[in-house]
Amino acid sequence: MDGKELTITRVFNAKRDLVWKAFTNPEIFRQWWGPKEFITPVVKIDLKVGGEHFNCMQAPDGETFCSKGVYKEIDPPRKLVVTDSFADEEGNIVPATYHELGEGFPMEMLLKISFEEQDNKTKITIKHSDVSNINESELNDMRQGWIESLDKLDECLSKCKI
Repeated sequence: MDGKELTITRVFNAKRDLVWKAFTNPEIFRQWWGPKEFITPVVKIDLKVGGEHFNCMQAPDGETFCSKGVYKEIDPPRKLVVTDSFADEEGNIVPATYHELGEGFPMEMLLKISFEEQDNKTKITIKHSDVSNINESELNDMRQGWIESLDKLDECLSKCKI
């Protein structure tokens, strides 16, 4: 992390087109998104510049966490740039405090995901912007959530219906 961005890099033993599809196809995204033991019953992806994404993931205790954003840049299968905001279950953007998180989360962050081919594997780099005011505990939770989601994606790439 450089103070302004949370950066996560991961290499998957899958072709870039397949990893791209896992991020951009709602039926596939639903199968892996969210930390371990979470499910994602709601996924809407309108994959075009200006189009929206909306998803709600559900914790084992039933608590729901939703997010919403707008696609700013789409360069298949190389790069996605999308805004990222917390939302309620109706898709209205809400502050992080709505989900009982700290006030350090901005109302909107920018998420940049790059997809690079590497010897029949795919390296993704995720950059979540504007994290400088998020407290260390919540930033660690955010990082851990991404890691657990990407662990599920890794498993999904070999087992899910893609």
